[in-house]
Amino acid sequence: MFFRKMFLSPSHVPLEVKTKCYNSDLNEVYLEVQIKNISSSTIFIQKVSLELSEMYTGAELNIVSQAGEDECTFGTRMFLQSMEGRQYLYNLQLKQEFSEKVGTISRQTELGKLIILWKRNLGEMAVLQTIQLERESLDYGNLRLSLEEIPETVILEKPFNVTCKITNCSDRKMKLVLRMNDTDSVRWCGTSERYLGKLSPNSSLCFSLTLLSLKMGLQSISGICITDKVLRKSHVCDNIAKVFVVSSILKMKS
Repeated sequence: MFFRKMFLSPSHVPLEVKTKCYNSDLNEVYLEVQIKNISSSTIFIQKVSLELSEMYTGAELNIVSQAGEDECTFGTRMFLQSMEGRQYLYNLQLKQEFSEKVGTISRQTELGKLIILWKRNLGEMAVLQTIQLERESLDYGNLRLSLEEIPETVILEKPFNVTCKITNCSDRKMKLVLRMNDTDSVRWCGTSERYLGKLSPNSSLCFSLTLLSLKMGLQSISGICITDKVLRKSHVCDNIAKVFVVSSILKMKS
């Protein structure tokens, strides 16, 4: 993962802007912005804002609550000395109406534009707007498995439930069968094979699993196998989540 340098305009612009995206999920991304004063004089940063594309909502993560009031993590000091830099962080969420359009979203990478309002030490005002910021294109293949619900803590050798969601990222209908392979630490409770049904392109379905753990500590849920009967192709999903397993005594004390 590398920072992408944004060339804002003419060479006399005293600010260098670099961006970096962290894809938490298909529907969520963290955007880090680095702003650096590359001039020989002090610059006053009046405002930094993110103008999002129509597909995203966002939250600025540079605000903390102090004595019931929101304050910037940089405090009241808004000056950047020569060669001094600052980092801004944003959490972006894909809007609900776009979240199920996986085939389209995986190719749409535009996040928005960064707008910086600044002054030189003599008071002259300037506004900079970056080119369109982009995230890396995500490719989940033809089928995507995500976790919807899981308990934080489970009891050793006692069944617990998790809920998963399958999304058809292809442009054709699937006919899905679920099978789970037992691991050393986690076993599946139920029949050896389950028919999930037909799944249209760019649509999703949810299913539940009943599991039990044979070992204590942090255990990984793996071994889920989903087969498309149309193409006779299997998708094995490992390490989709972790669950903390405790003894019944510890659970009762908590």
